[in-house]
Amino acid sequence: MNFLEAIQSPDDLRKFPPDALPHLAREIREFMIDVVSTTGGHLAPSLGTVELTIALHYAYNTPTDKIVWDVGHQAYTHKILTGRRDRFETLRRYGGISGFPRISESNYDAVSAGHASTSISVALGLARGRDLLGQNHAVVAVIGDGAMSGGLSFEGLNNLGASRTNLTVVLNDNEMSISRNVGALSRYLTRVITDKRYYKIKSEIWDMLGKLPNVGKSIRSLVHGVDDSLKHLLIPGKFFQDLGLRYLGPVDGHDIGAMLEIFNSVKKFSNEPVLVHIITKKGKGYRFAEENATKFHGVGSFSKTTGEIIVPKGKTPSYSEIFGSTLSEIAATRPEVVAITAAMRDGTGLAKFSKEFPDRFFDVGIAESHAVTFAAGLALKGLRPVVALYSTFLQRTFDQILHDVALDGLPVVFCIDRAGLVGDDGPTHHGAFDLSFLRIIPGALIMAPRDEEQFRKMLFTALSYDKGPSFIRYPRGSGTGASLTSPLKALPIGTSEDLVKGENVALLAAGDFVQLALRAREFLVEKGINPAVIDPRFIKPLDEHRFSTLWNEFPFIVTLENNTIEGGFGSALLSLAAESGAKRFPRFLRLGLPDRFIQHGDLPHLLSDLRLDPASLADRIGNFVRGE
Repeated sequence: MNFLEAIQSPDDLRKFPPDALPHLAREIREFMIDVVSTTGGHLAPSLGTVELTIALHYAYNTPTDKIVWDVGHQAYTHKILTGRRDRFETLRRYGGISGFPRISESNYDAVSAGHASTSISVALGLARGRDLLGQNHAVVAVIGDGAMSGGLSFEGLNNLGASRTNLTVVLNDNEMSISRNVGALSRYLTRVITDKRYYKIKSEIWDMLGKLPNVGKSIRSLVHGVDDSLKHLLIPGKFFQDLGLRYLGPVDGHDIGAMLEIFNSVKKFSNEPVLVHIITKKGKGYRFAEENATKFHGVGSFSKTTGEIIVPKGKTPSYSEIFGSTLSEIAATRPEVVAITAAMRDGTGLAKFSKEFPDRFFDVGIAESHAVTFAAGLALKGLRPVVALYSTFLQRTFDQILHDVALDGLPVVFCIDRAGLVGDDGPTHHGAFDLSFLRIIPGALIMAPRDEEQFRKMLFTALSYDKGPSFIRYPRGSGTGASLTSPLKALPIGTSEDLVKGENVALLAAGDFVQLALRAREFLVEKGINPAVIDPRFIKPLDEHRFSTLWNEFPFIVTLENNTIEGGFGSALLSLAAESGAKRFPRFLRLGLPDRFIQHGDLPHLLSDLRLDPASLADRIGNFVRGE
């Protein structure tokens, strides 16, 4: 029997007898692997939570009861069970379902998610709101062990413990975040082993076992594994109970019967926060994902039979790869250069650096704000820290950049990966805002490379700049195939580059949108319009010397950027023009990401939808020049 085809909602799920649920879990895994091998997605996290998700929806009356997923990249089974199985093949595709929970997509998605460490705080808000409104339903927050390295999760736990609110936190412990967990939380669990009292008891038991005739030696061989069991079973409970939560577990996260028993018990508690500790295996049920959970955390299309990622032929190196190799090249002759990331060693391209310079590489876990302030401390000691973060996660660090780095003019380098549209992961992952919020930081140096060669030079420039923080933002994926053999040298600060001469209209494009401007220019030439193309290179400071001549040289100025037009590069140039006192003020057209959140989909579809593809850009610019 195909159980999965009979499920359109959790109501259908709850009609099955409990002994049918393990078979359903196998069906879901097969279905998920089939689809994600084609669409790509967050496979390993979702494979690890199949049984947990089934147990939650079976035990709780969703959607009246609320399940809050942290990050949401482990919620594929949740989507499959809540009426989206028939659309699951559209996962992360343009016009299809999101790879993350979205309130707009389903009433089973209690909140929209995408960033780590948020679930406990938002679930506590839902629970307190429920109490204030006199409602009666359960709230469950599901958080992974990786997200527990983020400070926001502990702020939520602290407030939850003090509030005595009826809320259940499910800690999904798979001993693995995107990059393997680091930090003191895991080390805390070893403290019992170094405690003198524990050591004394252990020694006495050890001596006693040795004196037992016949069986003593065999039992002693088993005791070697006791330490880890004691750490795992005893100390976590004390830790969470000290915070004010009742601790239950650990529970096998792949044993549906055990989880149903504990969830049904938890539902009877009232006016008390509870933490249920479950143990799962990331990538469960698919050998290749179990063996390499990092590779299959967020994966593109792959072969189901071999587990090999399908890479387009002739694919050029990604900006992330070029960043990692260039930083290693520079660091080989500069021992003061250190690298920091937040659980994104592989994603940011720092795997090479971490292997070549392990003592100079720091993975702080999912703790972006800490990463920045930690970098400030390193800089104060005369080191040259390079912080590598995705643009969407850099948003979490604004205060630390402003207060801890920029205020004292510390030379911290920020390499901002995934800037601009990122495609399939959608609005929580598009890097649409970094130019806008970074521009206001005093003393900031902001650069955007048009290709890989410029990127290498900008990294060298940033590491030569000592007057304050510097930022380099670059897109997701492959570059243009530009040469990587030119010598590394610093660019003159605040200088632009004229790429193509023209007349009447100038296209000033930031970063990767230079390539769009050059392609749009080809269409415009066919329309009888011959625009100049200028690469500003520096978003801050702007090239005031060169740009002061533009106002008299070109009556039409068009700016293009892979950033929201609100407060971005176009706004900076417009402000510069307004303050220049030019006798003839040009007409401005700012082109970039609109003032709204942009949904998921492949980049060609998104650019076409936003009328930012070359042909649409040419039409818009042509209409602008003709006054239409």
